[in-house]
Parts: sequence; C-alpha cells; structure tokens
Amino acid sequence: MSVDHRLHLNSLLPPLVKAGLVAADVAQRLSTLPAGHRHPLELIAAQGPDLEALTQWLAQEAGQPYLRIDPLKIDVATVVPLMSHAFAQRHAILAVAVDAQTVTVASAQPYVTEWEAGLAQVLKRSIKRVVANPQAIEHCMGEFYRLAKSVRGADQNIASPANIELLNLGGGDQEPDANDAHIVTIVDWLLQYAFGQRASDIHIEPCRDQGRVRFRIDGLLHDVYQFPPQVTMAVVSRLKSLGRMNVAEKRKPQDGRLKTRSPAGAEVELRLSTLPTAFGEKLVMRIFDPQVLLKDFDQLGLSPEDQQRWHAMTRQAHGIILVTGPTGSGKTSTLYTTLKRLATREVNLCTVEDPVEMVEPAFNQMQVQHNIDLTFASGIRALLRQDPDIIMIGEIRDQETAEMAIQAALTGHLVLSTLHTNDAPSAISRLQELGIAHYLIKATLLGVMAQRLVRLLCPSCKRVTGATCEAAGCAECRDSGYRGRAGVFEIMVMDETLKALITPGTDVQILRQAALRQNMHSLRMAGLLKVQAGLTTLAEVLRVTPADSETNALIVGQ
Repeated sequence: MSVDHRLHLNSLLPPLVKAGLVAADVAQRLSTLPAGHRHPLELIAAQGPDLEALTQWLAQEAGQPYLRIDPLKIDVATVVPLMSHAFAQRHAILAVAVDAQTVTVASAQPYVTEWEAGLAQVLKRSIKRVVANPQAIEHCMGEFYRLAKSVRGADQNIASPANIELLNLGGGDQEPDANDAHIVTIVDWLLQYAFGQRASDIHIEPCRDQGRVRFRIDGLLHDVYQFPPQVTMAVVSRLKSLGRMNVAEKRKPQDGRLKTRSPAGAEVELRLSTLPTAFGEKLVMRIFDPQVLLKDFDQLGLSPEDQQRWHAMTRQAHGIILVTGPTGSGKTSTLYTTLKRLATREVNLCTVEDPVEMVEPAFNQMQVQHNIDLTFASGIRALLRQDPDIIMIGEIRDQETAEMAIQAALTGHLVLSTLHTNDAPSAISRLQELGIAHYLIKATLLGVMAQRLVRLLCPSCKRVTGATCEAAGCAECRDSGYRGRAGVFEIMVMDETLKALITPGTDVQILRQAALRQNMHSLRMAGLLKVQAGLTTLAEVLRVTPADSETNALIVGQ
C-alpha cells in the first residue's frame, strides 16, 4: 500500500483472511457491500470479528504502535486545544498525549500523512503516530470537544464584563451562575461519564490554579479533568443545588443526596459531602450502585465456609454482631445483604444510620440528625420503644452508643453494627477503649467479621501462570487487568474458649492466636485462598490486607 492511501474494504479482506481474522465466506459477503462512509474495519467488525483485534492487526501491518484508547489515561484539558474540532474531524485523528518535544496522535488511517507536516509546524513539535480503534477515536473526539466547548463557554460567561461587575459590586458574595447551560452540560457529562467508568466516588477538588476531578474506580483514584477555578466553583454550586444543600454556605461541611439515571436508565443515588479547603469547597459524591441491594453472599465474596459461620451468628435471637474495617471496605454492602435476608414479614427490623446510605423498603430506616440531638444513642433509645427484633446501628463511635447497643442486646435484641478496627480480635480492645466492661462484652458479643475489598482479575484477559493467575489487560478492564472487587473476610465466632480470654486487659494477640486455632482464617489467608482460586493476585492481596504470622511462611513458599 502506498503513502497517503486510504484503507479500502476490498484491499483489506485478502490479508485478513490469510491472517485468519476473517472467514472466507464472511469476506465474500463483505466484498459485495457498498463502501459508504464508515471505516472499513467497522464494516468488517459488524460481521463478527473483534474491532480491537482488527485494529491491532492493522497497526502491525502498518508498522505503527497500537493504542487502546483509555479516556482516563488522557489529559483531556491539555490535548484538546492542540487542534481544532474541525481539523480533528476532517482527518479523523485525536491527540492523546503531549510533552515538550512530541505530540502523540491516534488515527485509524495509518497510510494517510497529509495532516502531519502542517500540525507539526503549528505545534512546533514532532508527531508520533499510533493506530487506534476508529470507533474509539470518533466517540472520544465527540466527548472531549463537547466538554471542552462547555468548559470554555462557562469560563467566558463567568469572566464576562457584566459578571465581573456583579462580582465586584457584591463584594465577592455573588455566585457564578450554577444554572448556566454550559455548567449544566458539564455536570451531566461528569455524572454520566462516572457511571460509564464504573466509578464509586467522584472527587471535585479546588486547587490554586485549576480545579481537579478524580474518579475512584475499583478502589483506586484516577485523574479525569481539570477545570478553571471559577468553573470548578460553579460545578460545585450546581451539584449542591441538586443535592438540596445550602449553596451560599461555604464555611461549614454539608451533606446532601441526589437521584439521577444512568445511561442504561437505572435510577442511581449519590451521597454528597462538601468540605471547606484553602482554595474553596471540595465536593465528594459517593455513587450507590442499586445492584448492591440485589447481591447475594456469593457475589460479596464469602466462601461457603464463611457463609456458614456468618449465618450461624445472624440466626441468633439476641446479641451483638460487629463488622469491622476501614472506610470503603464494603461493610455497608455486607450489612445490607444480611439485613435483606433477615427482614422477613415475621420480624421488625429497624436501622439508625448516619446517613441512610441506601433506601430499602424491607426495613425501617432512621437518619441521625445531630442538629436536633437525634444521635445514634438517642436513636437506639427510641427504637427500643418500637418493639424491634433486629436493630442495625450504622457505626459505634462513642461510649454512649456502645452502651446503648449493649443494653439492646441484653434486653433480647439482635444488634448489628460496624467498628473501625484493623482485624476482628481488635474489636474487643476497641469496645474496652470505649468504656465497655469485659463482662458485658462476654455476655453480648456473638462474633466479629473484619473485611477488605480486593480487585478481581478481569475474566476476559487473565493469564494462567503456574498454579495462579496474573493480570494482563484488555479493553474490558482498561488495561488494568482487574475488573470489579470482592470481599475477603476474617470471621471470629465467639465461643466459650474465646470468651474466657476477654479480661479487663485483654491481650489481643493471645485472643487472635486462639481464634486462629478455632478455624478463623486471617484476612491475608482469605486473600491467598482467592489467589489460589485464580480470582485475584498475590500483589493485590498484599496491598489491601494487614500482615500476619499465619501466612508469612506460605507467601515465602510461593
């Protein structure tokens, strides 16, 4: 194929058949199709072959690097101004990276070079070409330039002479217009993009020169975009307004929530939290997946043995069950799944939460409201007058809440709650630090489950290496090698042997060793079992679980 030669369907089919990527009968059928305006690889992919595999083949044929476009790895705010939307559209190209010497440009026409010299001259940089999926180029081009246009328009509107005069007259108290059409577009894009990327949290962070947007995906934060400071402020104001928060109040932290719909049409709830910082308000939105309420214990990651031990505890008529772990370790999902199972028509199940994270019609949920002195402790006190069978307390944070939980358990109720501790045995010392007497812990505690979330290997691309699997990377997982997360669990069931070790100065290490002898798996051991099952990697387990002596020898052996 010669230079500046556009790809044609009939010239591509014979080498693709020879390479085994297209069947001969499919090629015969394709050869009769009109060329139209679509890229020939898209026409071929419509008949069954994978478009990404076809693109990889094309890159190899052309002797150019192949790139699977991942929007999260592109600094959109930096690359979009490098060329106009019209120029990018005309040549079906997309800038994907830039440094002081080079601009990397993705194209699905590797033999067309007419745009290179002019672009290099304007940008005063050399051009590095990569071959990418034509659909990905077209989709990202539309998204990137639409967003950039809205950001530019919003920035210009905020900086207009009329607005500057208004800001000056208002002594700095006036707000950028949160209902500006461009701001509305930016917020809509931000939410829909987060849903599409499977984000669990959206962080909007004001900085000195630019506002930064980051998504948390499978537990890790990724940079997404940078906004001018005034646009960042307007975006935060818009979201505060949607979340029914006080837009004018910037000095105090606030909480809110909003409901919207995902691209698939499912209703999604977001919890909003603002925090005053040196450069303005930071906003974090936690996205609650409606599917969480539909998950069973297998999907959460509990093994059959874990489920048996957990159900044995939750079947008890009274006592306290604790779930421990850091923020974002999946405690809420575990509790909601458990409560859904326990909430039969024969029992009265009530919760007191701060905040109510997911609304579930199967049980009665109460929101803590500190401004009217409705705390966890006073909430439990009120619930005890409501003839409950099962009570879920969002978190035990202080002595009063802990004492009320103990009181509820002693008076014949099953109480489930969360604590922030590193492992299951540490929950005992934490309760004692909160002022709970050892004999009351002995009398009421049924068991403790500590948990963490590990990233799961992408089923589409994981590679078997010896007895385990390793992360590879593909389009499904954005080249990370991981897709989704599941829990690893450490379940300590309180029996007479363990209760005997609860003393005024409980030695957590002695308690831990005794629990391990009673068949408790440590968090790290539970993770290793998932490694052996080919669900995750050793590196991932070591990243999220605390070290323990039980697994040291096993890890060294691997």
